[in-house]
Amino acid sequence: MKKVRTRIPPSPTGMFHVGSLRTALFDYLYAKKHGGDFLLRIEDTDRERLVEGATENIVESLFWANIPPDEGVTMSNNKITQIGERGPYVQSERLDIYKKYAAQLLEQGDAFYCFCGKERLDELRTMQQLNKQPPGYDGYCKALSKKDVQSKIDAGTPHVVRLNMPDEGNTSWNDMVRGEVSFENALIDDQVLMKTDGFPTYHLAVVVDDYLMKITHIFRGEEWVSSTPKHIVLYNMFGWDVPEYAHLSLLTSSDGKKLGKRQGDVALMDFRQKGYLAEAMVNFVAFLGWNPGTDQEIFTLDELVDAFDFKKVHKAAAVFNYEKLDWYNREWIKRLSVEELTERARPFFEEKNLKTGDWKLQDLVGLGRERVTTLADIPENIAFILHMPDYEAGLLVWKKADAPDASDKLAKISEKLAKIDESAWTEEGIGEIIMPWIKENDYGNGNVLWPTRVALSGLEHSPGPFEIMTVLGKEKTLERIEEALEKLSP
Repeated sequence: MKKVRTRIPPSPTGMFHVGSLRTALFDYLYAKKHGGDFLLRIEDTDRERLVEGATENIVESLFWANIPPDEGVTMSNNKITQIGERGPYVQSERLDIYKKYAAQLLEQGDAFYCFCGKERLDELRTMQQLNKQPPGYDGYCKALSKKDVQSKIDAGTPHVVRLNMPDEGNTSWNDMVRGEVSFENALIDDQVLMKTDGFPTYHLAVVVDDYLMKITHIFRGEEWVSSTPKHIVLYNMFGWDVPEYAHLSLLTSSDGKKLGKRQGDVALMDFRQKGYLAEAMVNFVAFLGWNPGTDQEIFTLDELVDAFDFKKVHKAAAVFNYEKLDWYNREWIKRLSVEELTERARPFFEEKNLKTGDWKLQDLVGLGRERVTTLADIPENIAFILHMPDYEAGLLVWKKADAPDASDKLAKISEKLAKIDESAWTEEGIGEIIMPWIKENDYGNGNVLWPTRVALSGLEHSPGPFEIMTVLGKEKTLERIEEALEKLSP
């Protein structure tokens, strides 16, 4: 049995986006579940649309998502490199290989030279549209004699190499997601395989590379379904075994539009910069078109490997739901240790140039982790610790009370807190003293805790008062309550 080998072959024409992450993740999960290899190949033959830094972004994205390639283009000592015995893994470094296989197809009669210029092809396309015919090459240059072909080549006439697609029969395959798929050969275009600039098109390069790199399973978006018969025909022309194919559903926005590079806000590193965790993003993306068939929603990467099964991958379009992504991120923020969360949140404090002063960053992060959606929210959530907001005295009044009651309860809790020993000054220790005291005196939780929390935070919404007290410390706690009492004084 062949060793499973999957690959993600992005083109560096833009930043790595969530659709590519979904494909890469499925590649990774399938390979790891079956003891196989996951490769990264860079398909940079579209020279006009290359984006500077895109290859680095692709590699960085895979490493951030914790699904680095086993082979191909990767990163070592923060530098892009290539590892493996079947390289180069960048298509622009493989041009002689493609020329060799294009020559083989020409020799076999499975490809032909085409000298048709843009003007003729545009005219052909216009006529086909007017006659409501399917678009495609009309085979004009197939009729040229070998002598005519050689004469044009000798004269330096610009040309491409086209696939000599069979006119009869069907090309079929059993798709891992869609089941039996079949195309009538007569309706498939004589695809360009080699361009005038000497670079291959995707169709030739992907087949040659996947064969030479021993790829056994090809996972890609459903927009490539119509290209697959051309690729299978090429495999057959070369006499190579055809790999397994799985065409994944579209990713759509909530309004049903296809999620794509040009829509904005889908580049993976943008989510990182906004404070989303890699674990949350991977967990969320895994469910875009796949479901384990159980109630479990939170999965580590190892758990996803164990649970992943293509039989549970859906054909229907998957909706990229931002509210669900936010839910995943909140859940994963809760699951990280405060030490780990502190390291993840540190860049967001540095970005806002927040100086922690006398407080430990870990204590601030521990306080700020509740009620946040992203890492970027944490600095904002604890800013009141570093800089007390200016607030109106009316905010101190509990909805079922009045200003005199708020003043009375603040004075009494201040007196009670002053008696608590520093050794007991913890969230639990303070709570164990204050909560029974409130009950014994029949004060009402809201009447005491609301004005206390506002006095400590200056905010309508904030972490609980005992959590805040623990981070502020006894001295600062009593100072802020005293300042609140001054606001309430006539």
